[in-house]
Amino acid sequence: MRVPELHKRAAPRRLKFSIVVVSTSRFKAMQEGRERVPDITGDTIMALLSEAGHEVLNKRVVPDSVEAIRAALAEEVARGADAIIFAGGTGLSPTDVTIEAIRPLLDKEIPGFGEFFRRLSYEQVGTAAMLSRALAGVKKGVAIFCLPGSPDAAELAVRELILPEVGHIIKHARESEGS
Repeated sequence: MRVPELHKRAAPRRLKFSIVVVSTSRFKAMQEGRERVPDITGDTIMALLSEAGHEVLNKRVVPDSVEAIRAALAEEVARGADAIIFAGGTGLSPTDVTIEAIRPLLDKEIPGFGEFFRRLSYEQVGTAAMLSRALAGVKKGVAIFCLPGSPDAAELAVRELILPEVGHIIKHARESEGS
């Protein structure tokens, strides 16, 4: 058995996730009480996680605001999430602030996540993949993922990167010193 397979054997199999969709327009529509505000990206992520046997503790929508994003992170960590997926706000628009909100709070960043996400995205969307600032890291033993808000991009990240490695990430993030 190869080393990565040995590491993964000890990783948790069923995790608790929280999903935070970052979208000012969707947030305002919900505040206005519109009957059904479509959330294709959030629903796609939730379905993929559930199909893989994970528990979704919460799915929420927040506006493109550093304060709102950081408050959501703190609340979902307190809720007991093992992993939190933020979808939206990772592009280059002045209102895209998810990365600015999350990056300074990470204990450790996982640079390979963004690198692999852009590589896989390139196969689907070509050079537009370079516009994504997808990010992952850990904070106090919780895995944090920041994805683009498009349903296709979110599905790609969850299916190809997050689901295969999240247990392994959690295992290492929660190791005690000297292990």
